[in-house]
Amino acid sequence: DHHVNYGSGSGLQDRVAFVQNDPSQYDASIRLADLQESDTGTYQCRVKKNTVAVHEVIVTVQEKPATPQCWAEGELIWGNTIVLRCFSR
Repeated sequence: DHHVNYGSGSGLQDRVAFVQNDPSQYDASIRLADLQESDTGTYQCRVKKNTVAVHEVIVTVQEKPATPQCWAEGELIWGNTIVLRCFSR
């Protein structure tokens, strides 16, 4: 039908477009710009010519972890035990 259904309140309107200007030329691929974690979900491509073909793709957007915070617990003396800890959000 030459249109993209964005879903309700998805915020995709300004970031999704067909790759080709005219999807009726057998390429209904879409481009999703500026990926965000909230874009994670199931996307469906529904193409209708003589019949209807539907394909679903699951997209998982993972955020790059923050720089870890690392520290040592215990006294740095030969023979002692220390614990090296790292934490990242």
